[in-house]
Amino acid sequence: MAASFWSPVLLSAQIAVVSTMIVALAGISAAVFMAKRSFKGKVLLETFLLLPLVFPPSVTGFLLIVVFGTRSPAGQLILTIFGSPVMFTWWAGVIASSVVAFPLMYQAVKTGLQAIDCDIEDAAKVDGAGAGKVIWHISLPLALSSILTGLILSFARALGEFGATLMFAGNIPGKTQTVPTAIYMAIESGDMELAWMWVLTIVALSFIMLAAVSFHSSRK
Repeated sequence: MAASFWSPVLLSAQIAVVSTMIVALAGISAAVFMAKRSFKGKVLLETFLLLPLVFPPSVTGFLLIVVFGTRSPAGQLILTIFGSPVMFTWWAGVIASSVVAFPLMYQAVKTGLQAIDCDIEDAAKVDGAGAGKVIWHISLPLALSSILTGLILSFARALGEFGATLMFAGNIPGKTQTVPTAIYMAIESGDMELAWMWVLTIVALSFIMLAAVSFHSSRK
């Protein structure tokens, strides 16, 4: 019982951690590029980046199957390199969680970067700092609070991902079964006690994440 209970919890945490690392890299990079630039098509590009935030989970899962399925170019490439498809694997859960969590990271960091006084960055450039140094030594440190908020929200979102993960990664116990999918299956089988235990676990973890965000915001 203990092993079967903790397996989805540990898997959810592992997927959330790896997803958050991927989202941090992608979200910060995209936010740095988009925050203070103006170019033709920016609105369309930003809308595209934020789409997973409003997509129904089934749509996200369907699109991931289309993009990474064995009949797609990406799916064929993965099959050639690794010898097996990405669907119904641990990495499928990571991809699904990363896609749905990315907009939260991107939006949080972009908001933090846009709040920085341009005079501070301009002063560093006047003193001879290049664009890269300004970003690493001025912009990102000043936006650290927003970055941490994005990390926490992204982790919480990845931890609770259900729909896209169920469609793309499946629900294989010990392999792709996360807490949300485990709760679903427990309810389907009528095991309400087990479902409640998982619900309380993920509620507690989510509460801690959101409390951390609120604590961070109150200290700004």
